[in-house]
Amino acid sequence: MIRMTKQTDYGFVLLSRLAAAPTAVLAAPELAEETRLPPPMVSKILKLLARHGLLASHRGVKGGYSLARPAAGITAADILRALEGPVALTVCIEGSPGECDREPYCEVRRHWQAINEAVDGALGRITLEDLARPAVAGLVRIGAGRGPGARTEARVATT
Repeated sequence: MIRMTKQTDYGFVLLSRLAAAPTAVLAAPELAEETRLPPPMVSKILKLLARHGLLASHRGVKGGYSLARPAAGITAADILRALEGPVALTVCIEGSPGECDREPYCEVRRHWQAINEAVDGALGRITLEDLARPAVAGLVRIGAGRGPGARTEARVATT
């Protein structure tokens, strides 16, 4: 299973909150309260995001953090790289030769490279602006065309 850390998940939450008010400067305690995330973790994440150029840090009484560039210019890949490091689904993708004992005769390495590039490319097409946009409920058909005699349909709202 590919899973990002809680820190990264929280980073997306914090950045989405900042993207919702792009001109605002919000302090770490304020962001922690609004997002209901642990204050120490919020401070740590904000510092990391600022160090990687995604947030601007403002000092002083009315200090805090704001987006360093427009939300449309920050991608999910940028966020993941700042909080997790490069997107690398397997050891052989990380660019460290010799870490895998199967490397010399691996038949699937080039395929993993293609998969990794596809994932990285997809993450690069999703912007923070997209992520900060409120979800719109839609309808999904359930049961349509399933098996012989399946004539009933249900519509379920999704978020």
